[in-house]
Amino acid sequence: MDFDLNEDQSLLRDSVERLAADLYPSLESRQARLKAPLGFPEAGWAAFAELGVTGLPFSEDEGGLGGGPVETMLVMEAVGRNLVVEPLFASLVLGATALRLGGSAAQTETILPGVIDGSLRLTLAHTERQSRYDLHDVATTARRSGDGFLLSGAKSVVPNADAAGLMVVSARVSGERRDPHGIGLFLVPTDAAGVAIEAYPTQDGGRAAEVSFSDVALPADAALGDPEAGLPLLERVVEHGIAALAAEAVGSMDTLHKLTIEYLKTRNQFGVSVGSFQALQHRAVDMLIQLEQARSMALYAAMMVEAEDPAARAAALAAVKVQINKACRFVGQEAVQLHGGIGMTLEYLGAHHFKRLAMIEYQLGDTAHHLRRITQGENGLLAA
Repeated sequence: MDFDLNEDQSLLRDSVERLAADLYPSLESRQARLKAPLGFPEAGWAAFAELGVTGLPFSEDEGGLGGGPVETMLVMEAVGRNLVVEPLFASLVLGATALRLGGSAAQTETILPGVIDGSLRLTLAHTERQSRYDLHDVATTARRSGDGFLLSGAKSVVPNADAAGLMVVSARVSGERRDPHGIGLFLVPTDAAGVAIEAYPTQDGGRAAEVSFSDVALPADAALGDPEAGLPLLERVVEHGIAALAAEAVGSMDTLHKLTIEYLKTRNQFGVSVGSFQALQHRAVDMLIQLEQARSMALYAAMMVEAEDPAARAAALAAVKVQINKACRFVGQEAVQLHGGIGMTLEYLGAHHFKRLAMIEYQLGDTAHHLRRITQGENGLLAA
């Protein structure tokens, strides 16, 4: 197969890499950006919007760039390589995918202009305290009320909720808590009456929030598609999220591996560089092997995330997450051990890549969860 990028993809990759490098020239600059009220400066978000990144997944007829999974992969790899904190994952990947795949013509016509020009940010609120990684475990309810719904419940670890203007929220319209049917996805303004957001910084430099809903009144057209058959759409959104995390992990691991090699070349012990020790060279090569395997899986995810067969798509993305998780842990831990004590100090850039990789390992499903989905077969994959 031809894995070469075309001219437009190469231009996109170079442009995003250049912008991310300009915004994050050093660890100190990243730490300064984290002190902004939302965890990132609005100027940085505006720069990505001006480049067209916020409109990447939408068609040119809609005002976007008409990008697909490969283009998203290129952007997210730059995000990982430079530890970008702007909420591209929450808005560009999770929220935008839900809107792109599930939004009606009226919904997209109303919402898309703000998303594309960067004035409106999106996020996905689907995790609950008891749900772990099971997408069908939904206790939040959307009770029918007149022509609309009343939303009540709570969501946990909602990425960048305090910076979003609109949330895509999973809620149960009918059935019991763990039924796969009766679940809908709803567009909920973050400033709606009855919405409470308690935001906090995460260990990797990002932001998340606990969000509660108290009889939030929603119109009928707040639902994305069928309000009682939203689980397949939610599964697709999460699959796109896994593909994006795979690409981000590759970018971060690439930088961490380069930092480790540079350290081995410059750190002297017993009068020679420690990089001259064969045992350490072998460990550095093992890191590279894991990185290249992860890169292959990120490409595989980009190819499979739009596959028409739900079972094949689910199996592929579960396998991708398993391999990415293992690579994140291996590369991160090896980097820390090869650096010695400096590898865990927050004054060193490598430690921040280690923290982000550790978080990616548990986002949208840990290794045990996705191995269980694979071993359960088709029924388990579609239900999880």
